[in-house]
Amino acid sequence: MEIATKHKAKKDKKRQAEFVRWFGPLLDALRELGYSGKPQEVSNKIAETLKLEDSFLDETLKSGTNRFHNQVAWARQYLTWEGLLDSSVRGTWKLTEKGKNTYLNYDQAHQLFLKWVEINQKARKNKNKTEVISEQEEQSPEEVEISAEANLLEVLQNISPSGFERVCKELLREHGFENVEVKGGSHDGGIDGQGVLEINPFVSFKVLFQCKRYKGSVSRAQVGDFRNAMIGRAEKGIIMTTGTFTNEAVKEANRDGAPQIELVDGQKLIKMFEKVELGLKPKIVYEVDLSYFNKFRD
Repeated sequence: MEIATKHKAKKDKKRQAEFVRWFGPLLDALRELGYSGKPQEVSNKIAETLKLEDSFLDETLKSGTNRFHNQVAWARQYLTWEGLLDSSVRGTWKLTEKGKNTYLNYDQAHQLFLKWVEINQKARKNKNKTEVISEQEEQSPEEVEISAEANLLEVLQNISPSGFERVCKELLREHGFENVEVKGGSHDGGIDGQGVLEINPFVSFKVLFQCKRYKGSVSRAQVGDFRNAMIGRAEKGIIMTTGTFTNEAVKEANRDGAPQIELVDGQKLIKMFEKVELGLKPKIVYEVDLSYFNKFRD
């Protein structure tokens, strides 16, 4: 029993530091993308370059968020603290001049990681190093800095399925959709509702949508079933979920020769709520910039 416990602890410790392996590839990916890119774009470039398996890319955390993308986000956070990425541009990851000329192997990345774990641990005296690293495994950088009692994703995951459909209806309305209707109990072919999106006075689209109140991942087959149900009935389809989409589901949604389906996962869903401040109250939060104060430590 003791050997098994030690083995599990060793495995967990290795797992907790897994995001360190993305430090170098993240810098390389941004160089390939012209020194800047959107978070998902950067993650996709790393996965493509390193030929990562779909089974790995589809892993999720206990919260239902994607493990790989969360790890890449933490790699970005450490590189930002080190001054290799610019944190001033919201929603875009950008290399600094220092970052453009920095190449990291795993040993160098690990030393950088240990340096900033120690700084974070000292800044948060109620946490030891193991607890600091453990938080980073299961939470996003933003969640660790701002730990809200009522996390939006958790709230959405705990309302009723019909309640989630109704709140998605309101969200679509806030984002410019008209004549939005929820089909109620019929769920015709997996279609939960419909609406109209007017692009300009001459062009508008009928859109069908599906709402999945998940903590897990939406599969390729589920995307395919939804497309089959909407063919001939609407020009566009949207699947909204509080969970994630498997890599194969994303490929199916964008398959050539088939009607494209927009995929909105939990993280994108949160951003949509934040953009229109639906069910949210804005709040100013000041985050300590540890990289700024680090130069005054000596």
